[in-house]
Amino acid sequence: MSYSIALTLHLIAATIWVGGMFFAHMILRPSSVEKLEPPQRLPLWNAVFGRFFFWVWISVFTILITGYWMVFDVYGDILSLKITYIQLMHFIGLLMTIIFSYIFFVPYQAFKEAVESSEFPKGGEEMNKIRILVTTNLILGMLTLIIASAGKFINL
Repeated sequence: MSYSIALTLHLIAATIWVGGMFFAHMILRPSSVEKLEPPQRLPLWNAVFGRFFFWVWISVFTILITGYWMVFDVYGDILSLKITYIQLMHFIGLLMTIIFSYIFFVPYQAFKEAVESSEFPKGGEEMNKIRILVTTNLILGMLTLIIASAGKFINL
């Protein structure tokens, strides 16, 4: 029962994070570029990031807690874990967490400050940094989903 709860929470959190990045990058971004000028687009993104990043923080903590919960519940400890696909998910998840933390504490803070002071060229520069890093995390997240769903069956 404990494992089922952890896995369910883990998958919901991963869906929120990776699905949110996919939506933002593949749907919202092109639509906002098509329909809005920077003075309207950047405040929209500032509001979107404020709400989305709140949920990403919850997802990050949920993924980490439930991931370790499952490892300790099934395998006893992380040091003796010799299953490659779980080790890969662990490594990629930590890397994604580091990238997200950097996004939040560096370019997002500069972006927020630029938008709040109507410095749209600076805001656009910071937005581009965020876009590149979110794209990186989206790719890593999709890779993790592939590993999670197929790793056990292809002997990773």
